[in-house]
Amino acid sequence: MSEDILTRIVRMRRADIERLGLNFGIEIPEKRRRGHVEFLGVPGAILEVKRASPSKGDIAPDLDPVGLATTYAEAHAQAISVLTEQNFFKGSLRDLIAVADLMQRRAEQGLHACAVLRKDFLLFEDEIDIAYRCGADAVLLIARILDDEQLVKMAKRAQSFDMQAFVEVREVDDLRKLKLVTDALGDAAAKTIVAGVNSRDLATFHTDPLVPASVRNDLPAKAVFESGIHSAADADYARSLGFTGILVGEAVAKNPPLAMDVVGAFEGGCENAKGKFWKAYAERLAMVRTYGTCDTEKIKYRSEEMLKHRKRPLIKICGITREEDGFLAAGLGADMLGFVFSNTKRLTTEEFVRHMDNELAHDGFWSSMEEIGGFHIQAHRGRLVPFAHALRPLFVGVITDPNSPEGQTAIKLAREGILDAVQFHGVVPGSEYSSLAHYCAVRVGEESDFDKVAALRKSGEPRILLDAKVEGIPGGTGKLIPENLLREKAGDIPLWLAGGINPGNVSEIVAKFRPELIDVSSGVEEAPGIKDPQKLRELFKKIEN
Repeated sequence: MSEDILTRIVRMRRADIERLGLNFGIEIPEKRRRGHVEFLGVPGAILEVKRASPSKGDIAPDLDPVGLATTYAEAHAQAISVLTEQNFFKGSLRDLIAVADLMQRRAEQGLHACAVLRKDFLLFEDEIDIAYRCGADAVLLIARILDDEQLVKMAKRAQSFDMQAFVEVREVDDLRKLKLVTDALGDAAAKTIVAGVNSRDLATFHTDPLVPASVRNDLPAKAVFESGIHSAADADYARSLGFTGILVGEAVAKNPPLAMDVVGAFEGGCENAKGKFWKAYAERLAMVRTYGTCDTEKIKYRSEEMLKHRKRPLIKICGITREEDGFLAAGLGADMLGFVFSNTKRLTTEEFVRHMDNELAHDGFWSSMEEIGGFHIQAHRGRLVPFAHALRPLFVGVITDPNSPEGQTAIKLAREGILDAVQFHGVVPGSEYSSLAHYCAVRVGEESDFDKVAALRKSGEPRILLDAKVEGIPGGTGKLIPENLLREKAGDIPLWLAGGINPGNVSEIVAKFRPELIDVSSGVEEAPGIKDPQKLRELFKKIEN
């Protein structure tokens, strides 16, 4: 089995320490030369002094750490992260000392001085001492590479110097380790511990902005969104999730003037409905990826069997116009229900959506689901509630014109929280909808349509639904996206697919493309807006098998 990137970094670092010592042959100050600045004392951006990375190679090989740190401080960054790993990131403890000394001079001059983070793959307690003497206010501790005992020891050593331990988590076991640390530090943890979630997998260097969203609710108050921030829109997205900070590296190291925009966007944003939707979606996705289901009874009693199905996509059943169709889809395990607010045969009404929301929140509905879907009253977080009160299908309003009466109705319902999100189908939302819970759908029929997808990704959209394009028909066409387009142009984006999916072809589509989500409408209908119960059951059966 080949060695992943993270394992190689740690192995080579151990070899360097054995050869050069924990100071890597660099002269370290005998004592600290600056006062302490609390790391992330207030919400803000952490900007990085970074020359290279394993995935991108050279980023800014000739950067001047003092000049770059000055730019960051003038942009009002709350902290500066200095990479000191030498093999893959071309960093050095000299950079850390230079940036810390700069911040001391700025403080003495009455200028804005940032906290300083030593970012490295630290393995030993004595490395905390070195970071302190070099002027760091915080140290990165990567839970994934430290065992329980060592992580706790290193966090306590940081505490002894009045430094913050920036504990990076990503996987389920990392969260367990984080709790061990917070328990060990007791009341001091609130001030001492900052949790970071890396959207980049350090083993593969694949980035997914929904990973931080999936665990934000499990983190302490001070939490940082790491990696994948390339624009002001990305910074606003991270803030919408309720993160206290963002850590930005490559984008600002390559383009220092971007620092001002990123800092301003994060500080000007707030936790909002958009972030709430993406957290709810990401939590559901994480459960399905782990267990293959959102049914806690199946997880509890049939987990081994379910694990083999864990790659099944999330399922949105769209075009709901009858309560019996919505109830059946929910009972079968739909992750989203779509309600069309566009002047088509699948047009719904405000009253109907409010009625569905009320009915699915009623205990009587879920206790009767044994007849059609296999749901039970279940224990959730220590109390007996209908399982779907925690993970009922997300309600999505589909619009093609936000200025139409139908579109405005959907937007109103989303602002009230009746709809969990609005799907802007074939239309790009204006800036006035930036805080609205939403995602976008692009109709795809030719290569140039993927330019729209790329533009939306750059504007901070974490997911985009791809629908088959048929001129003159906004959706529900029953047509498939051309296979060659998906293979050649979709790249590595997590696929949300709509158009032409039905019980007869869903198994093949899932096997070929491994979509994260499938959106089905006409493929389970007997007439526009009228679902066929047998087709619905068959669809879910094919996906589960």
